[in-house]
Amino acid sequence: MAKKRRKRRPRTGPGPKPARHQQRAPVEPAARRTARDERPRAPWGSFPLTELTILAGIVILVIGFTSESFSGTVMVGVGITLAAFGGLELAVREHFTGYRSHSALLALACAIFTAGLLTVIALVAIGSVIPAIPVAAGAIAFVPALLAMRKAFRRASGGLSYRIGRLSG
Repeated sequence: MAKKRRKRRPRTGPGPKPARHQQRAPVEPAARRTARDERPRAPWGSFPLTELTILAGIVILVIGFTSESFSGTVMVGVGITLAAFGGLELAVREHFTGYRSHSALLALACAIFTAGLLTVIALVAIGSVIPAIPVAAGAIAFVPALLAMRKAFRRASGGLSYRIGRLSG
């Protein structure tokens, strides 16, 4: 004898939860994904401020080289400084988001700042400077700055000690 089949009625309440047999892969936070895969965005949005700063520095540098007066020498210094600040800003942004390691460049910037500051202080206070003293102070400042920058990059990149192009370590 055949079994009699019942018609199923549609359920009005929530149905039983399906069993979860598959484990999902852990999802990386958006900040970590961005730090590893794509160039960090500037705080001012899509406006090309860094590129314009570097361009202005190059233009002032060229004008300074073509001028033969004292103002040309000042313009060369201003052009180099402006272009360096544009590049340094990009290096800082990439370094502290874990995108690329710029430890040596940032440590060198700290050393140059230290040497320049000591030179200015000596010129104002004494009126002259022995060049070996600011250079030695800059070299001494380079080492702890390098170690601090490497530590900051490791923290930002999730443990990598360097990241250059497709190489990671």
